[in-house]
This record gives sequence, C-alpha cells and structure tokens, in this order.
Amino acid sequence: MARLNTLLACFVSLACVPAAALFSASSVHANWTDSVFPIKSHNFGTVAVASKTEFKFPIRNTTGRDMHIRQVRASCGCTTPILSSNYIPAGGEGYLLARFNTPTFRGKKGATLTVIIDQPFYSEVQLKVEGYIRSDMVFHPGSVEFGTINQGETKTGGTKIYYAGRSDWKVMDIRANQPWLIPKFQQIERGPGKATYELTIAVREDAPAGLFQDEVIVQTNDRGMPRVPLRVSGNVVTSLNISPKSIAFGTVKPDQELVQRLVITGREPFSIASIECPGWNVEFDNNGAEKKIHVISVKLTPNGAQGAQRSALTIHTAGEKPVTAKAILTADVISDQVVVAR
Repeated sequence: MARLNTLLACFVSLACVPAAALFSASSVHANWTDSVFPIKSHNFGTVAVASKTEFKFPIRNTTGRDMHIRQVRASCGCTTPILSSNYIPAGGEGYLLARFNTPTFRGKKGATLTVIIDQPFYSEVQLKVEGYIRSDMVFHPGSVEFGTINQGETKTGGTKIYYAGRSDWKVMDIRANQPWLIPKFQQIERGPGKATYELTIAVREDAPAGLFQDEVIVQTNDRGMPRVPLRVSGNVVTSLNISPKSIAFGTVKPDQELVQRLVITGREPFSIASIECPGWNVEFDNNGAEKKIHVISVKLTPNGAQGAQRSALTIHTAGEKPVTAKAILTADVISDQVVVAR
C-alpha cells in the first residue's frame, strides 16, 4: 500500500510539471510581443484629401533570436502597410509604415493591420490606425519635402490648399512645432463656395543637422474640424564634418597631455581659426592653409577640471562666413594622491 501511494504521488508530480511549464510558456508567449511592438495604435486625426499621411510603428526584436515576419494584412484598403524588412536580427530594429490613402478615401476610416510572425515564435499581432479624411480640403502637393538642406542656409518650400464648401471658410493661422520652421500663408483666390491658399514654409539657417519629419498645423475657422496637419520633411547636412565625433579618453591625470588625431572636412576650402574645449587646454599646429580636408593632431590637457567630464570640442573656421563643427570629449580626471608617511 505504501508503495502504491508513492507511485501515485510521483505520477501526480510528473503530471503537474508539464501543466506549469505550459502555463509559464503561455504567459511568455502572450507578453513577448508587447516589447517587440511598443506602439499598437495610432490616430491620424483630421487630414486633408491627398495629404501625405503616414505613421511608422516601431518593431524592436527583443526576443534574443532572429525574427521573420511572414506577412501583414490590412482590413481596409484605406491603409497600406509597408514593412522595412521581413527579417529583423536579434537586437535589431525595423518598422511597419502605415500609409493612410487620403487621395482615394473620404470620411472616417480605420484599419487593423495584422502582423503574422513565424519565427522565432508564431504569433499574430494587431495594430490599429484611424483618422478622418475631410472631402472639402485638398493639399497639392500633399506634403512639403525639402530634400537636402545645407546647414546655415535657408530653404523654402510650399503647397496650396484648395477648398470647396462654405463661402465663409478661412485659414486663420498656421503653426509649426519647431522654432526653425517658419510658415506663412496667403489667400490667392476666392469665389462662391471655394477658396485657394498658398502656404510657404522656410527652414531657417539654425535648423539642427539631421533628418527631420515634422508637421505644421493649419488652423481654420471650421468649428468641427479646425486643425489640419501638413507633413514636412527634409535632411539638414552640416557644411563641416569632424571625425571622430566622440572622443573617449577614459581615466586621465591632471596635467596629462593627450593627443587626438582629427579629420575635418568641408564642402568648400576653409582654414581653421580656433579649437576650443571647456576645461581643457588645446594646442595644434595651424598654418592657416585653406583646403577641403584638414588632418591635424590636437594636444589636450586637463585644465583644473576633475571627475567625470563631458565637454564639447568646437572647431571654428575663419572667413566672412565662419562655421563650426563639434565633437564630444569624455574623460574621468582623477586627482593625484600623495601618500604621507607617519
């Protein structure tokens, strides 16, 4: 009898182990997509006909294994899903672009994008988009795309608004999210139940370097849908590049001389006026020559700074239109310790 009880206890124990394991695996399976798809819904708001309206759902492969997305289905033709790649390596990132088809659809629209993953685990993830495409207002073109912009220079682009509906409809204001985006508007035509406006947007010379995707908001006197976004994008490139952009010295002593080789490249020939770095003495050979590429060795010495340092090393060019380039210098400056014998 004792032996039978022991066998029964073992059987119950073995039977419970798979169930617990399955429960744990099911919990993991249910939750792993939350970190892979941190955003699962987006509302485009109210947009105009033919406006370029897109949103990128980020995909972050946190599974520790390579991931394969077999396909993406859209529940409505109002939205076109576009994958950056079907394969995302372990630790890598991608995105699913949801493009709202404003030229061909009108009114309140929404779609469910079903992402089917077959590696490393099978799962179906649903992403949702929605928005309202107003039929009385058209941007032409549907976005302002600046392309490449030289930093330090201004560039202007624009579009037109065509409206058909109320006779008293007006554009009241246009606002940008960034201080270096300068929007303006003017009415160029008005007739019975229609109006045409011209919108111009300038990228100011102090725009930061890099890609940008932003929007300006057109404010109208329409009480029901007063705010309409317009997509604005471009790439601001600096006229001066420095390599490396990050200089890490690690642990250094006060008054320790360190030498860093820098390659500075410009679109046009230039000469170097000065190199500065707060908390550091900077020395370099400067012959005043003008050329597109400068390869120099810079001697850097801590100047009274102690502890963890993060300073901007700034290069200034000479001439009537000087420009600058910056690199980030990091170091841990330790104090000299004197041991006193007793």
